[in-house]
Amino acid sequence: MSIGATRIDRHRWPVLVSTILILASPGGLVSQERIDSLQVELTRLAALVDSLTQEVARLRTSGPEEEADDALARLRAAAQAAVALGENTGSVDQATEQEFVGRQRSLQALNPEISVSSDVFGHINKDDTSEDNFFAREFEISIVSNLDPFSRAKIFISHHNDGGELSPFEEGPHDHNEQEGGLGFGVEEGYVEWVGLPGGLGVKLGKFFQQFGQLNRWHSHALPFQTRSLPHVSFIGPESLAQTGASVHWLAPFGGVSGTYEATLEVTRSENEMLFGESSGLSVLGHINGFWNLSSSTDLDLGFSWINGTFTADERSLNRNFYGTEAAITWRPPGRSRYRGMSLRGGIMAVDRVGSGSRHEEEHEEEHGLSDRAFGFWGMGEVRLTESWLVGARAGRSGSPEDLDETAWLFSPTLSWWQSEYVRLRLEYDLLGRSFMDGKEGRLLLQVTFAMGPHKHETY
Repeated sequence: MSIGATRIDRHRWPVLVSTILILASPGGLVSQERIDSLQVELTRLAALVDSLTQEVARLRTSGPEEEADDALARLRAAAQAAVALGENTGSVDQATEQEFVGRQRSLQALNPEISVSSDVFGHINKDDTSEDNFFAREFEISIVSNLDPFSRAKIFISHHNDGGELSPFEEGPHDHNEQEGGLGFGVEEGYVEWVGLPGGLGVKLGKFFQQFGQLNRWHSHALPFQTRSLPHVSFIGPESLAQTGASVHWLAPFGGVSGTYEATLEVTRSENEMLFGESSGLSVLGHINGFWNLSSSTDLDLGFSWINGTFTADERSLNRNFYGTEAAITWRPPGRSRYRGMSLRGGIMAVDRVGSGSRHEEEHEEEHGLSDRAFGFWGMGEVRLTESWLVGARAGRSGSPEDLDETAWLFSPTLSWWQSEYVRLRLEYDLLGRSFMDGKEGRLLLQVTFAMGPHKHETY
């Protein structure tokens, strides 16, 4: 026996001695089960001793190069054996682990996406100390769902409380606030939309914010200022132009690198009282828009809109047109858009005048060459200073659609802090002037908007 084997055999003596002592214990012979387990252990130890003896002998006779070759050969053999084992057992495991999967949609997948947005104000008006200082202007619930690969539905339910709105002119019989305030929750938008139709078409049916420019599509909590532009408030009202009907959108197949072009045609029931009075006939809207990448960081958006309907009030009925053009330029440096950026937006609006309709007024206008339309223009801009802080300002001027001698102007600086993409705080000062009143009206507002759910303060 070799020296290695002799040394290893010495380690077997305690086991053999313990076995003899157990067999010779005063209690007599142990059970047959215990003896069988000891024999198995002895057999395993003997096999281990033999393998170690052979390994010691091989190491003494082989050189370093042969040892490396043998190790590499053993690794290759083990790898091939593992691959063969995986191929042999893979099909069996796959067959045994395969489960039946139904094609039905789970109940959770059928649930729509639900979000809640809120718009809360606090303001100080030194010219009207009796005015409410704190109010929750709007709560909005949005319900959005993809119905199938071809269509989706959107419903926006809101509760609007009066307060904080701008009143550029004296309140008339068709003042929007009188119609909307205190009516509880109502459907702001609710429509089904088909997307991805052939030819770049999209169809929308229901009640929706119409495509009169871009800002008209934004909800109040997403606006860059606490109200829409001054001409919008003067001609349409404080809320968006939203009516019920059908909309067809077309994305032009040409353009590509040179730009993106689209057109929209909408036929709706006349529901906006400031534009159409008591009329419930049809109104038609047309909108064309172009978008260009001027550089890797600068974009230009330009659009023109027109809407035609019938204004009916006080036994008068006349054809009415409303025009608008809107442009926006945005600068966001690549890789730094979260910390630096600037956006400028502005437009011009014109609406057919609505007067008393008397023959004397018509003759007076023809004699003096007076315009039969009220005009307004506006501009706004924001500069991003950091990831959270933005400063901005807006200005606008508008004529009255009922009395062309009356005008109003507005200037508002703002400071906004985005606590997160869900919470925004804005400090805004509105300075409003009217041609028919002495002095100016100024007030300081603190606006807090927050959103819950997957849909935040979207601009679309």
